[in-house]
Order: sequence, then structure tokens, then C-alpha cells
Amino acid sequence: MPESAKDRKILRDLARQVADAAALPVHAEKAALWKRLNRLEQVRPMVWINEVCWNEMGHEVALRCTDGFCRQWEQHLREILYQWRHMPADMVVEGVLWSPLVIRDSGFGLEVCERRPKGDGMVAVDFVPVIKSEADVDRIRTPEVTVDRQASDRQFDRLASLVGDVLPVRQRGTPDYWFAPWDILVMYMGTTEMMMDMALRPAYVHKVIGRMAEALLARLDQLQAQGALALNNGYRRVGSGGLGFSDELPQKDFDGVHVRPIDVWGTATAQIFSEVSPAMHEEFALRYELGWLERFGLNCYGCCEPLHNKIGLLKQIPRLRRISMSPKANVQEGAAAIGDRYIFSHKPNPAVLAAETWNPDAARKALRSVLERTRGCHVEIIMKDISTVRGQPRRLWEWSRIAMEEAERLA
Repeated sequence: MPESAKDRKILRDLARQVADAAALPVHAEKAALWKRLNRLEQVRPMVWINEVCWNEMGHEVALRCTDGFCRQWEQHLREILYQWRHMPADMVVEGVLWSPLVIRDSGFGLEVCERRPKGDGMVAVDFVPVIKSEADVDRIRTPEVTVDRQASDRQFDRLASLVGDVLPVRQRGTPDYWFAPWDILVMYMGTTEMMMDMALRPAYVHKVIGRMAEALLARLDQLQAQGALALNNGYRRVGSGGLGFSDELPQKDFDGVHVRPIDVWGTATAQIFSEVSPAMHEEFALRYELGWLERFGLNCYGCCEPLHNKIGLLKQIPRLRRISMSPKANVQEGAAAIGDRYIFSHKPNPAVLAAETWNPDAARKALRSVLERTRGCHVEIIMKDISTVRGQPRRLWEWSRIAMEEAERLA
């Protein structure tokens, strides 16, 4: 159904505001700083905020369109403008909208079985194992991936007709290249069961992770064969870290059309391995992750698992460029091990925003402590996983200002 004149006007007004913001020279300056950081040059710590609790940000992000398609893009545009106005840090406003390809994925052929307590909101979930023995390994199917070109073009044409003369619209495939088989397997195997099996049934665990790795690599091959990969060397989060701006990607022999893994940033993570020893991390995770990471032009590693005591293992990763250092990581140990060889991707604890009373001095003290202990490293500060600000958006605005002041202090 055609959108209403009201919806059309709302989207066009928002798109015009984004286009105006994107034209400001500061964004080219910020993009250049991200490129320098990603080349491992000495720049001040870079700051970026993502994974925001948008439901608490107030009327500025309240949706006013009625059509579902329009509401989807209205939300995207309002979030860009809100962040730019109130908590920009080192964000970059792009002068383009990316219309994604519609990709159909058959999945792995297994249903997740979970026990979920009653109640709304974020809750802990207990996974009931559906993979229990070697006989179950073959139940993990290789996903069948297809690009729905007609649906993709319909979405692109509709968005372009709405705002394309105000803000350019381009079509692209997937720019995200996560390899996180254990994020999936823990839901199929159960957390406790998986941990016990690594110690008591290692051969079985190797079969499970080997099969999942095989399936994920086959899915990547299908996406590449169908022209569904996209570059991520611009305003795109890479790994769980900062922005992917890079003049090292794509490769010099890139033909401008057919994106290959070697032309983009790749990522691997084994978040559930937070309390797993370095030796077992290498045996059951890194050994299989290397098969993925060796295909990419630049690589990121880690997400929410503390990695300060595993940096030695990660040196095996080809073209590794950034390492995620979670709030649980030992900053001193991690900084000493990373040095200036990789980007130290610091993740402040978002709990500072969720306390009953907002304490900006404590936020500043925590940031300053980390920055002092990471002198000599290439540092980015990535505030993410923000579940709540207690309904007080200004907490996040103030945190952004404080983080930039502390980063500039070390410029």
C-alpha cells in the first residue's frame, strides 16, 4: 500500500536533516581519525556509543509514521539525529541510506529449547539441550542461503522514491562477518552441559564445533557466490568495537563489484569461554576460528569475554587489528600484553549509567583510570550494552561529554 502524505513528509524532513548534518566537515575529520587509529597510528582515544536503550530516550525518538516500512526508516533516521545532537562523541553521519538485500536463510535445522521465567523485560534463560551426543551432531544442517532480488529491489525502489532525491539511497548486502559458533552452540548444548563435556567428552565437543564451523563457512561461501557480501570499511561497527574506516580495505585488486572476505573486516568471539582456561580456549575455540579469520583482510577478536590473559594465543590470528577488552578484563595486564601491536578496544561498564543515583565524577574517574593505564596503546572507548539509564537520557549525554574530555586530555 502507498504511504500517506504525512508519512512521506516525516521521512523527507528527517532525511533532509541527516543530509544537512552529513555535509558538515567534522565528519570527514572524524573518519580520518578512525582511519589513523585502524592503521595503528598514534591518535587520541576514539569514543563511540552504540546499543542504546532507545526506549528511554524520550519524545525525540517517538515514531509518528503509521506505515510499517516508513516507521522502520523513521526510527533509523531519528536515532541518527538524536545521537548527533546529544551524544555524538566520534560518530560519523553518513550522507547515504543503505537499503539491505533481502536474504533468506534456512537456518541450522534445530529449534532452541529454553526455560524462561515469567515476567517482562530482560531475564535469565536456561537452555534445555537438544544436542546431547555424537549421534546428534549430524542434526546441524548447512544453511541454505538465497538472495531475494525481487524483494530487495522493491524495498530499494520504495525507499529511493520516498527520500532518494534528498538523501542518496544505495543497495548493499551484509557488511557483518561474525564467527561466533559458541554463541549458537551453547543454546543447543546447554551451558553447564557444554562446560562439562569439554572436560569429560572432548572428542564429542570437537565433533560438534567442527560441524558448526563447517556450516558457517559454507554459509559464507554461499553469500559470496550470490554477491551478497558488502564492504565494511566505512561507518560500520566492526567486531564489537569501533568503526571500520580503513584505507587498507578493500584489497588493491578489488574489482569494485564482487566483494570477497579478504576485502573486509572479519570477527570471531567465544563469549561463553570467559572462565575457560587459555589452553582449552585455544583447543575448542581458536583452532576453529582461525579457519574463518584467515580469509579476511583485517580482523577483530572478542566481545564480552575478558581476554587479558589470552593475548598470547591471539597472536596466531592473521592480520589481527583490534581486541575487545570487556569490563571484566584486567586493564593493566591486558595493556601490557597488547602494547602498540593492536587496538585496545575498551568497553566501560554500562552499569555506571544504571545506578540509582547518577555519579558523573565516578564515571570520569573510571575512564581516567583506564586511559592512564593504557598509555602507549592504541585505544578506543566503546560504550555499549546499555540496558537502562533509569529513564534519564542526560546521563548518557553527560557520559559522552566526559569521555570526549578525557580523550582530548590525552590528545
